[in-house]
Amino acid sequence: MARRESQLSEKIEINMTPMIDVVFQLMSFFMCSLKVVAPEGDFDIRMPIAAAAAAAPDDQQVPPVRVKLSAGPDGGLAGIAMNGTPVADFDDLRKRIIGLVGADSGPNSLAEKTEVELDCDYALKYANVVRAITAVSGRVNNGQVVELIRKIKFTPPKKG
Repeated sequence: MARRESQLSEKIEINMTPMIDVVFQLMSFFMCSLKVVAPEGDFDIRMPIAAAAAAAPDDQQVPPVRVKLSAGPDGGLAGIAMNGTPVADFDDLRKRIIGLVGADSGPNSLAEKTEVELDCDYALKYANVVRAITAVSGRVNNGQVVELIRKIKFTPPKKG
């Protein structure tokens, strides 16, 4: 009986070197096989200040742009309207924005001064909101980001 207890009380050594090697191999595999995805949307969101300051006089009038996104009963997109005019889809919305502010996106361009207000139904799926933001803020053309409107704000959500 004493011999059996002495065999059980012997400490078993676990060699950790192979286990650490496997962990490092897995880490290097995942790091090497990582695919960097193109940016989904780079939003430069500027939150409004608590009190609105007086605007500086502009030589160019900035047209107000209001985009209404209506939700269907299942939360899908039922319709898009820009300043009260129906819009067919998000590509048509992008074309209308380009027609409104032009293709120039420099520091003193009309696109820099224009602000879009998104009025989304409460039940609208978030993917449609992101597609609308992408349509008015810019697009990727041959690997280059073409910016349009950077000032985007939302109307407060109305339930019901």
